[in-house]
Amino acid sequence: MRTMHLFVRISSKLRRALPIDERWWTKFDLLRTLVRRDLEARYKGSVLGNLWSLVNPLSQLLIYTYVFSVVLKVKLDLKGLEANESVSFGLWLFAGLLPWIAFSTGLIQSAGAVVGQPNLVKKVVFPLSLLPLVPILSAFIESSFGLIMLIFFVAVFSGNLHTSLALLPLVWIPQLLLTAGLGYLVSGLTVFLRDIPQTLNVILNIWFYATPIVYPATSIPESWQKLLLWLNPLAAIVEVYRDLVLVGEVKHWGELAVAFTISVIIFFVGILTYRKLRPGFADVL
Repeated sequence: MRTMHLFVRISSKLRRALPIDERWWTKFDLLRTLVRRDLEARYKGSVLGNLWSLVNPLSQLLIYTYVFSVVLKVKLDLKGLEANESVSFGLWLFAGLLPWIAFSTGLIQSAGAVVGQPNLVKKVVFPLSLLPLVPILSAFIESSFGLIMLIFFVAVFSGNLHTSLALLPLVWIPQLLLTAGLGYLVSGLTVFLRDIPQTLNVILNIWFYATPIVYPATSIPESWQKLLLWLNPLAAIVEVYRDLVLVGEVKHWGELAVAFTISVIIFFVGILTYRKLRPGFADVL
């Protein structure tokens, strides 16, 4: 929970520095409390506790590394890391899995954020706009454990830490906007259409393989490669993650700018849809 405590200290400093209405800070404090409770409740009573947030991505890492690097012998050459080595491929794969796991986990859990809290929905004074954000932020904070581990291993095997790591917030913003926008959309629709979570699982399975996570983008035909990187915001986010953590320089600024624009549009579409559907939540639940 050290990450959460660091987040609290940073937010306290921002609160003193930024001229923001106190009502917004009240909502922020409530959101912070809900996220902390959600993180604590996930592993309450378990032996490993928060270490479970590393077990899932690590298990996927080992499986995909074995299948694609050992069995299928997928080759890639990364600047600063040895070419065609399983360790290099594992780090490359892990860098792509981290944003995807944070995105997909937060989105799937946000789908049931409203239907799972009928008591809060029926309270007139409770800000319902916070409910979909709780699982999204929890998943994002959990992914920070994996990110710290990834940076550590990259430093060990490459012998240096890239200064480009300071630019990571530039990729976190579109990632969170995209996840939140879709989270608002699916959480609102799930109240009225209970098939949304199952449909979402199917869509995410397709989206996963449409994103260059377990295979390099260079393996895609060039005509399709440009289409994929420019129209799939997750593809651009994954590539920039790898640029910043593994390579030390950003090669996809244009794609990131387009991903940011798409994420902003999706965020506003999602939150406007959620607000339009919100008056009917209490009647249905």
